[in-house]
Amino acid sequence: MKKQKFNVTGMTCAACQAHVEKAVSKLDGVKTVNVNLILNNMLVEYDEKKLNEKTICDAVAKAGYGAYLEDKKKQGDKKETVEEKDIYSMKKRLIISICFLLPLMYVAMHHMFHLPVPSCLHGTQNALYFCIVQLVLLIPILVVNRSYFTNGYKRLLKLSPNMDSLIALGSTASILYGIFAMIQINIGLKNGDMALVDRYRMDVYFESAGMILTLVTLGKFFETKSKGKTHDAIQKLMDLSPQTAIIIKNNQEVEVKVEEIQKEDFLLIKPGFKIPVDGVVVEGASWVDQASITGESVPVSKSMGDTVISGTVNQTGSFKMKATKVGEDTTLSQIIKVVEEASSSKAPIAKLADKVASVFVPIVIFISIITFIIWISVGQSFEFALGMAISVLVIACPCALGLATPVAIMVGTGKASENGILIKSAESLELLHQIDTVVLDKTGTITEGKPVVTDIISETSEKELLHIAASLEEKSEHPLAKAILEKAKENQVEIIETTAFESIPGKGVRATMQNEMYFAGNRTLMEESKVNLKDVKDQALLASGKTVIYFAKEKTFLGLIAVADTVKNTSIPAIQALKNNHLNVVMLTGDNEVVAKAIAKEVGIENVVAEVLPQDKEKEVKKLQEEGRKVLFVGDGINDSPALARADVGMAIGGGTDIAIDSADVVLMNQNMLAIPTAIELSKKVIANIKMNLFWAFFYNSIGIPIAAGVFYKAFGLKLSPMIGAAAMSMSSVCVVTNALRLRKYKSSVVKDASEKNVVKSEAYVLGVKEEKEMNEFVKTIGVEGMMCEHCQKHVTDALSKIEGVMKVEVSLENKNAVITSTKEIENSEIESVIKEAGYEVTK
Repeated sequence: MKKQKFNVTGMTCAACQAHVEKAVSKLDGVKTVNVNLILNNMLVEYDEKKLNEKTICDAVAKAGYGAYLEDKKKQGDKKETVEEKDIYSMKKRLIISICFLLPLMYVAMHHMFHLPVPSCLHGTQNALYFCIVQLVLLIPILVVNRSYFTNGYKRLLKLSPNMDSLIALGSTASILYGIFAMIQINIGLKNGDMALVDRYRMDVYFESAGMILTLVTLGKFFETKSKGKTHDAIQKLMDLSPQTAIIIKNNQEVEVKVEEIQKEDFLLIKPGFKIPVDGVVVEGASWVDQASITGESVPVSKSMGDTVISGTVNQTGSFKMKATKVGEDTTLSQIIKVVEEASSSKAPIAKLADKVASVFVPIVIFISIITFIIWISVGQSFEFALGMAISVLVIACPCALGLATPVAIMVGTGKASENGILIKSAESLELLHQIDTVVLDKTGTITEGKPVVTDIISETSEKELLHIAASLEEKSEHPLAKAILEKAKENQVEIIETTAFESIPGKGVRATMQNEMYFAGNRTLMEESKVNLKDVKDQALLASGKTVIYFAKEKTFLGLIAVADTVKNTSIPAIQALKNNHLNVVMLTGDNEVVAKAIAKEVGIENVVAEVLPQDKEKEVKKLQEEGRKVLFVGDGINDSPALARADVGMAIGGGTDIAIDSADVVLMNQNMLAIPTAIELSKKVIANIKMNLFWAFFYNSIGIPIAAGVFYKAFGLKLSPMIGAAAMSMSSVCVVTNALRLRKYKSSVVKDASEKNVVKSEAYVLGVKEEKEMNEFVKTIGVEGMMCEHCQKHVTDALSKIEGVMKVEVSLENKNAVITSTKEIENSEIESVIKEAGYEVTK
């Protein structure tokens, strides 16, 4: 199966969307087709052996529309250009329409408001001139809005009418009646039948046609502008990629287009530059702002061997990197692809609206005809019946139905990506709000996924024990040894050389230091080495699930170090938030029961399933589903992929394996557990918005059409003129789009609560910081004399950026100062020296 995106032209409403979808889905070999009315494109999954792109494009053309393959290289430019062209075209049409509508309405309505007009337009004898002037003013409005007629009648001839067909029929009926009235007026004037002239001269309907077309264009203009805002998130993602980059060839710096970068190319990234592709730092160090991709609010330190992500921004210092993923394989490209596919996909809730939209226009045309026939048959005038029939045609709005779901889905998935949450489909977004059980993997999800030293109990001093422990474990390959070495590095503990090092499988290590034998390992090794552990207080550490390593010199106990996989800072508030929303939280792990229960107790989980084999995780999820539960499974490892696929919604934690991410429906771009309740909360907001939109769309049409047809005329004297009907129709679509755009203001209440209650180390971590260490910030303002232009501003910025520890530099020409943010205190003398060297003076 192959997935291909096509741009579609000629679609104007939900009925068009339904016709295109129907035409393509009929083709043999098509598995799924999702047509997006907002982006004017469709995503088709099809069998390459049975179909090709040309056949799909031909099917769309046969339905009366156009389709062509999307040019991925110019994807961003094309979207922006098409959108701008649409807005410009609509604005031009609107201005011309209003310019001619105002004098048309003035002439047509002058007698109602006693407005002055030339004498040739007064009186019964001038009735024909009165009509001709209105027709002349109407013609420019018809010309600029001719697309309603060309598209509308084309669809009608192909028996697939759309909203343009309704507008075209309503306007045409008004115009034909106006021409008929002119003929009757002419006959009356020739025969001297002034009663006939009087009857028709005030019911020409040209102003109705002009007002209908102008109001519809006004609504379309607002709708086009609003729809443009719905994919702001996608455009922002596209803007993250720079246009050019500097590659190093034969020790020369060469500026090239990003598309020309090849795998294994070496790139130079200067301060302030966006990183164009994924890669690895090979030389230099810097701080990189990853907020746009991972949600981390503070820059992350990068040095040799660290990976860097496309679309992130280098803050300070230059470095060289080797490209590992380019083109469509970069993280940024994949994120854009996922967000676009999710925006183009359909939520199950949209199916009802789609079914209604596909038959909506023919039903409205039928109702309009019936309305005309009924009013004529009950004795009303031809003009009255025609007015009612036209009102039915122009008040009906299939667009409100068609836009109700996709606009909210697009804004919702875009907002999720801004929060570091990648939702792969609209179906996953909808299912998230139905979740009642959240199953969390332990290692790497609730916990950090790597052991760290948590406790040191020493018979002498902690530093002395750490010195001995690190020296002993330096040659060990065990993960626990790495945790001890990390702790020693943090505390700047000296490590000495050991001899006769021996690793004892399942027990520990032993080695000689300064001619004495030292041991490090579990109780079994200590007992075998005749070390007395009788008075050692390790019960509480063992009960809490920590791994205890004992240390001894010859037969003398020196102390112990406890190592554990620690809980993430955001796990406790995230789990509490899930429980506050009445969700059942389950921890699933392959770890032993003692460790599992200790971690569960710490984070507040009552339901624990421990010692589960990798292949059985999927069975546990299935068991919960058989109990009637809607399950969200969150994991990060290869062994989690079957469970991720089995769950109603699978969620992969950032930094997880590629297999886990491929199996997941939702991907969290960082290690922040608060993203889990945030995703569920956002899903509920989106679905509530969709339901509100659908209610309005159905309510509007179910009330508006009967009123326009005159159902309440006999009882209450209530009827709508075609002009009011057109205005109501135009505004209904705008209301639906505007309501969906409210989602752009969404902010996670979960993150806000966690930050306000200080339940995590820092607000920065709540927002998605991966690194556990907290970073101090020092801010200093320096007065600088001698800066005259932007070049001076750049020289001072570059000079200060080179100081070690500087994260951010802001230089103001207006205030004649520089503000630097650094990770350490920088001496004034160093700052003064750097600025002086650049050719400027420090004033304060």
